[in-house]
This record gives sequence, structure tokens and C-alpha cells, in this order.
Amino acid sequence: MREAIKNFLTYLTVEKGFSENTVFAYHNDLSQLASFVEEEATKRGSTPSWTSFSRQEMLSYLLNLKERNYAATTIARKVAAAKSFFRFMVAEDNTKDNPIQNVGSPKVGRSLPKPISIGQVRHLLEQPAKLSTPEAKRDRAMLELLYASGMRVSELVSLDLGDVDTEGGYVRCFGKGHKERLIPIYRQAALVIAEYVNEARPHLVHNKDEPALFVNARGERLTRQGLWQLLKGYAKSADLSKEVTPHTLRHSFATHMLSGGADLRSVQELLGHANISTTQIYTHLTTEHIRRTYEKSHPRA
Repeated sequence: MREAIKNFLTYLTVEKGFSENTVFAYHNDLSQLASFVEEEATKRGSTPSWTSFSRQEMLSYLLNLKERNYAATTIARKVAAAKSFFRFMVAEDNTKDNPIQNVGSPKVGRSLPKPISIGQVRHLLEQPAKLSTPEAKRDRAMLELLYASGMRVSELVSLDLGDVDTEGGYVRCFGKGHKERLIPIYRQAALVIAEYVNEARPHLVHNKDEPALFVNARGERLTRQGLWQLLKGYAKSADLSKEVTPHTLRHSFATHMLSGGADLRSVQELLGHANISTTQIYTHLTTEHIRRTYEKSHPRA
């Protein structure tokens, strides 16, 4: 059973070009399903097998997840992973039919992103600027670049030195499916990044051949978790009441761009969304902003 999952993950990586994070999520979801199947087979005294897996067994698994208080979004993701896996199994002639083809997913309401205001972003970006250490200059460069580009945190920590052109004012990143995109960055961000590269990074990196743009105290590529922890500290220093994550800056970038007059298609390209419907969720936020402005400004509102 585990070998079949391994083959599927290889297919996602090699043929579909899925990112490491996406493949890891599939691995976790399918491994959890496999563990459930194995446990149920042990109770029955039978041999666990994907070929004997049934729709009823999938429904039992979903009920188990609900009883363990898994969120609807998580369950929906696990159903989607299982469906993709069994489609692969059928295509590879490992099973005759897809036993869960007609299994429904929980209805998930799309939650609105939670950006922070322009003033709050400004206050957040000012926090590392209060210090002059190499680490603070690195952190300032990272936060400025996140907000300047709207990049995903995984894209940011994957950047190499040659991916940022501070003279030309743009950054090159590779998004989902290894799709490359060039994103312009404002002059302040370019200056801060150049200062980090020229003055701070040489004090942090130990191996002159290290390609990573942003490195940790050991001189190695900074991880997503490392960036998240740093951001938490700066958010606390800025007295931001709501939880701020690296994705918060991505949400804020998109919302502020649309509020400032950017067209939806341009923001879609900047964010690297494959489907414009994903970007359209931000229009709900800008529409609410317009309504508040109208009600505040119109003499008869």
C-alpha cells in the first residue's frame, strides 16, 4: 500500500511538477488514510489492500475524521487527495474502478483573507529598522520584499542571490508548478535589499558558494518556520492585535493594490494565481472598503 503512495508522489513530482510542499501534504493525507485502512484490516483479521478498498470504508474514514473534530477544510483536502490517488491507480491499471468517485466532500465556505492596514504594515516594517545588526537588516529586507511583491513565503525563502535585481527593480520567483514570474518591486524595497546583500549578508554567510539570498545564523538558507518566528516577534513589537503570518503580508499586498486602483488581471499575475477566481476573493474586501468610504462621505448616507 505504501509503495503505491510512493509511486503516486513520484508521479506528482516528476510528471505534474508539483511543489515540494504540495507533495508533502499529499504524503501526509494518504499516509493517514493508509494507516486507517491497515488498522481496520487488523480488526477484521484481513490483509489491507487498495484493490479491496470500498466506498463504505472511505465513508467510515470520513466519519472518524469528523469524530476527531477535523475542520471541514481539512477533510475536504483529504478527500481531494484520495480521489486524485485513486484516479492515478485506475490510470495505472492498479485498480479496476475508483471506489470513491462519488464520495462527496464537506461544503467549505471560502473565508475572506485577513489583511492589515497600510498603517499597520508601515509600523511592522519599521520594527527591524530600529536595529542595525546584520540579522535586523536581513529581516527588514525580507519583510519589505514580502510586502513589495506579494510572494508566498515558500517562494521568498527559495530565492537565490541572482533572483533579485535591485538596479532594475524586480524579483524573479518560481511559483506553483515551477512557473516563473517577474515581479517589480518599489525603490525602497530595492534599496533595503541591496543594503542587506552588500553590508549584512557577508557577516551571516559562512560558505562563499551559498546561493541562498536569505540565510540564518548558521549561514544556511532560512526556512519558512524561521521566517514565521521572526515575523511573530516583530508583530508583537508593533503591538498588532491580530495574528500576523507571512501570508498576511501577501493578503495585504493584494488588497492594497486593488484598493489603489490596480486591475484584477495584473494582481492575478503578480500573485501567480492560475485562476482569476482565486484573486477575485480580494474584491470583496475592496468593495467593503468602498462602501465604508461611501457611508462616511456621502451627505445622505
